[in-house]
Formats: sequence, C-alpha cells, structure tokens
Amino acid sequence: MNQLIRYCFELLLLSALLPACQSATASEPNQDEALNLEEITIAELQEKYASGTLSAAAVVQYYLDRIAATDQSGPGLNSVLTINPDALDIARRLDEERANGRVRGPLHGIPVLLKDNIDTGDQMPTTAGSRALEGSVAPDDAFIVKQLRKAGAIILGKTNLSEWANFRSTHSSSGWSGLGGQTHNPYRLDCNPCGSSSGSGVAVAANLCVVALGTETNGSIVCPSSANGIVGIKPTVGLLSRDGIIPISFTQDTPGPMARTVTDAAIALGVMTGVDKADAKTTASEGQFKTDYTPYLDSTALKGKRIGYYTAPKGTHYKVDTLMESAMQTLRAQGAEVIAIEDRLPSQTGSLSYQVMLYEFKDGLNQYFGSLGPDAPVKSVGELIAFNQADEVELRHFHQDILEQAAQMGTLDSDDYRSTVSEMQRLARAEGIDKIMATYELDALIAPTGAPAWKTDHVNGDHYTLGSSSPAAWAGYPNISVPMGFIEGLPIGLSFYGTAWSEPVLIGLAYDFEQARGARRAPEL
Repeated sequence: MNQLIRYCFELLLLSALLPACQSATASEPNQDEALNLEEITIAELQEKYASGTLSAAAVVQYYLDRIAATDQSGPGLNSVLTINPDALDIARRLDEERANGRVRGPLHGIPVLLKDNIDTGDQMPTTAGSRALEGSVAPDDAFIVKQLRKAGAIILGKTNLSEWANFRSTHSSSGWSGLGGQTHNPYRLDCNPCGSSSGSGVAVAANLCVVALGTETNGSIVCPSSANGIVGIKPTVGLLSRDGIIPISFTQDTPGPMARTVTDAAIALGVMTGVDKADAKTTASEGQFKTDYTPYLDSTALKGKRIGYYTAPKGTHYKVDTLMESAMQTLRAQGAEVIAIEDRLPSQTGSLSYQVMLYEFKDGLNQYFGSLGPDAPVKSVGELIAFNQADEVELRHFHQDILEQAAQMGTLDSDDYRSTVSEMQRLARAEGIDKIMATYELDALIAPTGAPAWKTDHVNGDHYTLGSSSPAAWAGYPNISVPMGFIEGLPIGLSFYGTAWSEPVLIGLAYDFEQARGARRAPEL
C-alpha cells in the first residue's frame, strides 16, 4: 500500500471513529452491522436512501472497508490508486441535504471511482499512473467531474490504469503503472484486466464502487469491461467533454461510464453530457445529447431490428465463436434478425490512426503539462522522456518507444497531420461503418468485444487474441460492451456499435440483450 493511500485511510478511519462512538441522531438511520452491498444498483441505493434505511456515509464506509480488505490486502486486486480523504465528509453533507429535502440528482450519494487521468480540483493528485506526476494536483475539476458532483455523486477515489493510458510502450502490460504497479483480474488473479481503464473495470467488477469512469482511445473502456464482466459505454467522441483529462488523441479520446448494469451506466452517462466551451468536439453534440438515457431502456428493443454480425474476429478463437453463436440465438429469440457482415474497413485505416495518435499525443501532453502552471513536475514530452530514463522504476519492465516516436512528430498545423486525420475518418466513416450500415440497412453492428483474459506477462507484454473496438474507435462512434458469458470462468463481452450519436438505440439493444441473457456474475473473491 503506497504512502498516500495509507495516509488517506488513517484519516478516514479516524473521522469514522468519532461519530461511531456517539449515539445515533434522527438524521442518521440505524445501519445493519452486517451491511452487504454486493451487486447493488443505483435505483436500489436511492430507494434505501429515500426510506431512511441507509445513509450515504454508511455506503461510503462500506466501500472503503471493502477496498481495504480486498484491494489493498486480501486478494490484492490493486485497482484503487488513491482514496479521497474527503469522501466521508462529502457523504455526510449529502445526507444532510437529503434530510433537508434537497436531492441533487440521480447520483445523489452514489460512490464513483475515477480513472487516474481525470482531473479533480481537490486533495487527490492526477497522475496517469506516472511517477513523473506523483503528487501533481490539478487546478480544478474536469468538466465531467463537475457534472457528477452537481448530480450528487461522491468521488470515492481514483483507479490504477495502464500508465499514460497504455500509450507509452509497444510491449506494455495492461493494468501496470509506475505508481500503482500491476492491477489483477478479480476472476483469476494471474490474468490481465485488459485495457488502460483496467483499475476502473476491476473496481466495478469486484464491487468496490457503484460506478467508475474510464477513458478510451481504442478499446480502453470496452476491453476491461469485457475482461471483468461488466458494462462499458464508449460514447460518440464529443458526447462527453475531455476537458481536464490527460489526453492521447483529440480525434479519438472519450471518457465513459463503467457499471455492473446497462441501467447504471446509462444513468451515469446522462448526467455527464453537455456542451463545454473548453472542448470544441462537444459543440457537435448540441441537439444530440440527452441528459437522461433511461427512457431508452427497453426490454423489447431488439424486436424487429436488423443487427449486423461483424465477422472480422471470427475464426481467431473457437471458444469465442461458440459463445457468439449462443449470443446470437439470444438476439434472435428477442426478435432481432442477425446478418453476417463480411465487409471490412479499409486496411490502411489502422496505420493512419496510429499516426494521428502520435501527432496528438505530443501536442495534447504538452498542453496538459502547461495547464498545471509553472510548478508542473514536467513541462514537455521531452522532459517526461528524460525523467523516465533517470527513474529506477519506469523502465524496469517496458521501454517508452511510443513516447519517443511522438516526440519526433510535427505540429498539428502540418498538412500531413490534417490530411491523415481526414483520410482516416473518411475510411472509417463514409467508407466504413456508415457504408456498411446503409448497405445492409442495419440498426447496429455486433462483435465479440474480446477473448478471455490472458496471463499477465511483464516479460513479453500483452497477449491480445482478438478485439473488435477499432472500427468504432477510428470513426469516433459509440460502442457498448455487455456481458455475454464465460469461457473457463473468464468473462466475455458482446459489443454493440453504430453510427454517430446512436447511443439511445444502442442502450436499448444492449439493455434488451442484458435482460434476456443474464450473463453478469460477480467474481468469487
């Protein structure tokens, strides 16, 4: 347990001790000594809050105790990097507000964990898992964090991640960071949690929070959602602001909610939307975003829909193929028509995307370092590279070839950058998803999100078998991963994706599948 977490736990335990020694007040309901909130939903918590049988303070304490018992000790999942030392105080204030008749929104009193590349203007640092940013405190909240707090969410802490959102080394291990070490899959501790939002995926799966936020450039929400048996929504780029999030790609980056149910993920998505002048991409969401996606939770949404099975991953893993056949039977039983789609996105789209990411990574990191002011721990990509070279931990397992490539890129004013972005988006959109969906008159596309989690390997790095996140990532289109089953005890997700701003449709389809399939199963810790 690192010193910061230890210090925060001592503060929280001390602050919890005093009220526990006093008699209960009228505004503080009696709590069951054997409180068990495993698999609890937002709606269930809100019902208990409203009836007075449970307080937000008790819920926060429950999760803090569970993190201490299963994440920082016990199985040692290592998914939580920092605890918010103000979490209990915030919970008590929210309890007082509720007692006085004020409920801020659908997340009032709901504990949320943030991936540690999302800024908070409080006592918690924002580090991207890098020792170079250890102790770096952002000047204010990210836009989406402000939206969460406005809706009454309690920021419980920050999760470990693949350092720099897994865009530092071509031979990295997902879930490893210089600050946090390796995060472990709760279904099998020697297996990998996948993707850069690994800590968020593990924390939700292991019931260390109600909802967590991840970020995705390509697969970093949906892959850990699949590998950890939860729901992840990677929205259309621009639906949620990226202001105050340590970036990789201005073109492809987006935050998104991760939860145990489609309903909880949809609730969290709605409270974070809105046009943000600090993120130009959000201007396109005007007239497209919803502040409430729950009306689209429809258990008959699949009936009469044409669903395209994107078969590119087929044949890579026969057990995944078998599970997909079973999942498609569920879709058909719910009234959907499933059509095999052999079309592929143009092969050069991936290499164009990588070049865009290199250009934007350099520019975005330099801008982020600048936002930290004159006392920023590092002030440029060049300084970051030098720090890593001098550090005893950062290059112990993996090099930093991606950072070094990015440092050599030109500016975003260059003709090469602009033409590369334009060509990538044309191939991914007009010649890709848009064309496929129009040609076959589809309501959505599906594919297995990934294969079973591989064994974590710090010698050779990640061992991806298959994934389907790239088409939606390159296009900047939405993608929702929902649990569809298990292979040898390891969860597998089914991805639903479509055209820009099609979140309402995808949420309905994902919800219908989830309700019919019932594939979510908590890990046995």
